[in-house]
Amino acid sequence: MKSFRKIKILSTLGLCLLLTYSINAQNIEKQLDDIVSSMYSAEEPGISILAAKDGKVIYRKAFGKANLELDVPLKPENVFEIGSITKQFTAVAILMLEEQGKLKIEDEITKYIPDYPTKGKKITIHHLLNHTSGIKSYTGMANFMELTRQDMTPTELIDVFKNEPMDFNPGEEFRYNNSGYILLGHIIEVITKDTYENFIEKNIFDKVGMKDSYYGKMSQVIKNRASGYKQDKGSYLNADYLSLTLPYAAGSLMSTVDDLLKWQNAISANTLIKRTSLEKAIYGSKLNNGDDINYGYGWGKTNIQGAKGYAHSGGIFGYTTNGIFLEEENVYVIGLTNCSCKNVGEITTKVAATVIGKPIPDKKDAISLPEKELKKWVGAYEFDGGVIRHIQLKDGKLFSLREGGPTQEFEIYPMKDGSFIFDDGTISYNFSMTKDGKRQAIFKTSDESLLGKGIDKAPPAARKEISVGLDVLKTYIGTYELQPNFLIDITVEGNSIFATATGQPTFEIFAESETKFFLKVVPAEITFNKDKEGKVESLTLNQGGRKMPAKKVK
Repeated sequence: MKSFRKIKILSTLGLCLLLTYSINAQNIEKQLDDIVSSMYSAEEPGISILAAKDGKVIYRKAFGKANLELDVPLKPENVFEIGSITKQFTAVAILMLEEQGKLKIEDEITKYIPDYPTKGKKITIHHLLNHTSGIKSYTGMANFMELTRQDMTPTELIDVFKNEPMDFNPGEEFRYNNSGYILLGHIIEVITKDTYENFIEKNIFDKVGMKDSYYGKMSQVIKNRASGYKQDKGSYLNADYLSLTLPYAAGSLMSTVDDLLKWQNAISANTLIKRTSLEKAIYGSKLNNGDDINYGYGWGKTNIQGAKGYAHSGGIFGYTTNGIFLEEENVYVIGLTNCSCKNVGEITTKVAATVIGKPIPDKKDAISLPEKELKKWVGAYEFDGGVIRHIQLKDGKLFSLREGGPTQEFEIYPMKDGSFIFDDGTISYNFSMTKDGKRQAIFKTSDESLLGKGIDKAPPAARKEISVGLDVLKTYIGTYELQPNFLIDITVEGNSIFATATGQPTFEIFAESETKFFLKVVPAEITFNKDKEGKVESLTLNQGGRKMPAKKVK
């Protein structure tokens, strides 16, 4: 009788645990549905997204349309161009060859491409892998858009950029560079005496069981291929044509969320390369002067709500992608979209944070506080390095302004836990008083937590706009490439000028001088640069303390 009772109790306990697990699963599914559907509607190009824990799927759905013209809904089985996530496969292929003794990362590239003009510089395979070679990135060259419809062999593609001047000496800077991965693909072919396509298919796809992954071709009929789109002034258009011979080992692979989980599981299990090789790829690297950079080989370090891991995104005509792996939590999230619009990284980051039980706060959950409470934190705060941030109260709301950059104020939202978050929820303030009654603030990002001490200092004066003639504004119209597959379109409507970055809304920019403009919605400046003849050849984006040049490509 006691045994029967014990069995009955255990059975009841097991049922309770099962019900609890089921309820938790339903709760997280609802949370993830809400996150993804907030950005991807049923009637637009969409997203296929998967989250896995300990190598097993816990969430797998698709939102939106695979084809707008045929009104076909997306499904998780759809095949997408994965863009620069391809670089992971290229990097692993190189590390496989190193383990086989067929190359060394420290080898100079002229060992495998003897006629490559290195301008007397020592350029190694390591420099190609971590974007520190200084070689000109062909996708940033002014004539790149003229090449997009041409089929080219790897050597023909190398001829496009090999004689360009170096951007910097090898190892001195990190600058994202597609040319380096073109050279890596060619080196794989030289060593293996096979095509890059065949090597990847035989040594990775077949070995891992990635049956729905391909070296992309525009002419090939691929089952479940999702059509690619772009967005222009609120309307969706078919993506521009791009011969997939051009992205090559830097971005030509196609896959599904299911196959990419197989890929990540193989990486985690050391199926393809040893752990020691993987660590070179995922833990970042260093410049010549010893400074750390987040990028290793085909992956960059990431930190989501204190959880560390590695990630990579992709952007190619008609598609954006992002994959994140959090090591200690053993969580993988992959998002594939069929539009070169919207920020898929924002979605995958929020999904990953929710899966690990540390959801990113949302401003819709902000609480109301009386002005008396808000006034306590108004004033200037000085952080390490002399960075000063001003907290101001306007119309019953708090705003943050960083001194020394574009004078744009950002609203910060009070939360139940006492913090004040910015719009995207990943950056926040925690205010408090010291024992002697002085203000202080902890400024938190995903990577760091900084203490700022209250000081007496007035906020900077507001910027003044000037009027620039329409004839001048029209000279700035065009497309500027900030990074490979990340463009800024400058347009003019009426007497106003606008900037639209890939995957972001259109914002009006305001003139401070004839060539210098600023944004009011984000802390950024744009300066237009002219050549000796006065023709606009590029712009420089000043944002977050970085000055980023963008050549005019169209």
